[in-house]
Amino acid sequence: MVKARNNQDGPVAPLWVRRPEALHLVAYSVAALVFTGQIVAVILRGSDWPTALSVLLAGGGVALSWWRPWSGLVMASAASFAVTAVGRDPLSVWMMAVLVLFSATLRGKQPLAGTGIVAAFFLGAFMTLGGFRGGAIVGAAALFSAIAGGATGAALRIHREHWSTLEERAESAIATREIEATRRVTEERLRIARDLHDVIGHQVAMLSMHLGAAEIGLPEDAESSRQALVSARSSARTVVVETQRILALLRLGDDISDDEALRPTPALSGLEGLIASFESIGLDVRPSIGIPAGFVEPSVGVTVYRVVQEALTNAYRHGEGAATVDVRERDGRICVTVENRIGHSLRGSGSGSGSGSGLGLVGMRERVESSSGRLTIDSDGGRFRVHAEFSPLGAAV
Repeated sequence: MVKARNNQDGPVAPLWVRRPEALHLVAYSVAALVFTGQIVAVILRGSDWPTALSVLLAGGGVALSWWRPWSGLVMASAASFAVTAVGRDPLSVWMMAVLVLFSATLRGKQPLAGTGIVAAFFLGAFMTLGGFRGGAIVGAAALFSAIAGGATGAALRIHREHWSTLEERAESAIATREIEATRRVTEERLRIARDLHDVIGHQVAMLSMHLGAAEIGLPEDAESSRQALVSARSSARTVVVETQRILALLRLGDDISDDEALRPTPALSGLEGLIASFESIGLDVRPSIGIPAGFVEPSVGVTVYRVVQEALTNAYRHGEGAATVDVRERDGRICVTVENRIGHSLRGSGSGSGSGSGLGLVGMRERVESSSGRLTIDSDGGRFRVHAEFSPLGAAV
């Protein structure tokens, strides 16, 4: 009985199914033993040359069938006439022909045609040159041995093909299951990201606004209360920063490495290193950065960093020529402008964006708006321009 076990990779076929050449080797090995035994018998008995020639004819058919199954099968089966003509028992020749038939049908040859050829030669030799020697029992043995060889080979081939089909179905089912699981996890991750952005981001922004209003309404001598409100607003901005990091992790999902997930929050101080990293991969960046030290709230610094990162990523992937980066303070606000020429492949498409680091323009806009900033994206005149504007403290512009 064929036994199989199931594991995470699907059903495992028996060894002979996975390595069908082993059955061919067994069949030809048995045929070689039969041929060798007959040659030894011919030598020991001192048989005449016609007997030896008939045995050699059968052996030659077995050898030929390795490369040419049909020719070898006909030659090995026809040897039954030669053996019967010299008055010898054709049993050994029949065995060799049946083994060749088994191997041929196992390799995919037509079992009915092969069985018909072998049976015709066996019965023809039995009924003509053999003169029905041995009676009906011998004739039935000749017929049914041919049928058994062809049927066994065909059955094993069909069984092997069945196993192959089972394995393909199992692999397909596993792949489909994994794809579906990944899709559902991704959808859930994005749903959580949207909820975090829409609910928590909005509520924290409203909280910060109300804290600011309360701070303005305090009397002059309420310094301790004012400091508490300032601390509360700072904590609210910290929540925004952490929420943005969670949003990034959720959107990037499995594409982000553990090192990236645990990396410290970027800030304005990292802009030079960021620009240098893009220059090292061949992007021509022309920076102009002028922000007073300590002028920007850390949460706004993170957003500025990410906006520049995403814009330069799009410039590297989809733009051409130099990219200009301008980050400076104007009228008490932080202005970020990244501009580059749109590549030929995107001209006329109305968009110069790509997926970037995984957030894309949608994520960039979410990040800017969550910091109470304003984002403008233009792609006129063959140039792509990203402009973001913030208050240094993240208040509404």
